[in-house]
Amino acid sequence: MKTEITMPVLSDTMQTGRLTRWNKAVGETVKKGEAVAEVETDKAILDVEAFADGYLAGPLVAVDTDIPVRQAIGYIVDTQEATQASNGTIHAVQVPASALAPEDTDLHMGPPYTIERPGMLRAAVAHNMSATLDTPTFLISSRFVMAPLHTAARQVGLSLTLALTRACALTVAEDPWFNHVWTRQGLARRSRVDVGVAVDSGGGLITPVLRDAAVRPLKELAEDWRIMLGKIKRGRIYPEDYQGASFYLSNLGVFPEVERFNAIVPVGASAILAVAAAGSDGRTDFTLSCDHRVIFGADAARFLQRLGKRLEDLCWLAADERRL
Repeated sequence: MKTEITMPVLSDTMQTGRLTRWNKAVGETVKKGEAVAEVETDKAILDVEAFADGYLAGPLVAVDTDIPVRQAIGYIVDTQEATQASNGTIHAVQVPASALAPEDTDLHMGPPYTIERPGMLRAAVAHNMSATLDTPTFLISSRFVMAPLHTAARQVGLSLTLALTRACALTVAEDPWFNHVWTRQGLARRSRVDVGVAVDSGGGLITPVLRDAAVRPLKELAEDWRIMLGKIKRGRIYPEDYQGASFYLSNLGVFPEVERFNAIVPVGASAILAVAAAGSDGRTDFTLSCDHRVIFGADAARFLQRLGKRLEDLCWLAADERRL
């Protein structure tokens, strides 16, 4: 009997995976549930598990090959003898450089260049950003003093990012429009506030999601955040960790040179808040990018107004402190 090892489908948007490693060689014993290979998805490197006992057999997909989901990357056979007749390697299909070159740019008129295949994460980010082109957005900004929140968060052992996430989640919960998203069927209203927080993984942008961020105890959220950052560091974050946010936060405050920036509203949300570094006056620029099909200017203004008051009056954080 010959059983296929296929490229797993790890998310609704995943179309291909990149094989990065075989943990076994052809002819070696394989146990059901054992990780026989590693694949790189748009966010992480994940294990491919065997679904049967037996022996690894070829042809095997070559390492560093992009393979469509559900396509065979190798095989498991019942006997070691059967592996002798099934060697070989499946190689990547080479894409002409002309097919990868920008269509609207005449690169040949400029400096010499080479085409590089992007990593799965960077390619996924590019695809997701392209998908936002049809979203009609507008920007609205305000400036707030962040020092009190920073001090209060430090006193209770929280990161500023986590405290700011809580403040945003509470503000979203007060205005249901910010928890809606435009769909082809109509407006989808979420039953809880899930906040995606932009993180620079080194290889690209990842947005781990803190679920039910307006209600759950900060202690639980802090532990989730610690686990998420550990997964990102190890390259082992899963689709359920970074998909499905209803609101997004991007904080570049650690870069003092960044006085203001705009963020792109991700697909599946109606708003994202961009937070820059504090200026010489001690105030920080908050820029809200909104999907105009869902949120109007007055809605966005009221959101920033509520958020600003929440950053001044930290009674909500004091209430959470008693639960830490």
